[in-house]
Amino acid sequence: MAKKIRTVLTLQLPAGAATPAPPVGTALGPHGINIVEFTKSYNEKTQDKRGQIIPAQITIYEDRSFTFILKTPPAADLLRKAAGVDKGASTTGRETVGSVTRSQIREIAEVKMADLNAIDIEGASKIVEGTARSMGIEVVG
Repeated sequence: MAKKIRTVLTLQLPAGAATPAPPVGTALGPHGINIVEFTKSYNEKTQDKRGQIIPAQITIYEDRSFTFILKTPPAADLLRKAAGVDKGASTTGRETVGSVTRSQIREIAEVKMADLNAIDIEGASKIVEGTARSMGIEVVG
């Protein structure tokens, strides 16, 4: 018989460096699951991706057990690294903080393809391009 799901949470955590301190503790504590066990298993699975933000979709069951699935890094994080900027523009549309090429957009779209709602790589590229525009990152080439 299948376990009854209590809730599903998504946390964006640094790969290989999650700690029981907030935001992990404050998000998982009220549900009564073992926070240290989660952080250990998350850090083991993401050890090879250090320096990136890796979202984890955590399914918590009624018996206080849990499972989690790792997602691809956020498009905004990948775009910031590709453009070489620390953060996006504070006034979108008026300010440009950096630029990326179409080939970089395509590479990011290929990484994100599993988590995007797109049929082909061109559609995924348009989604990533829209994210870049909303961050104040210019797409050239």
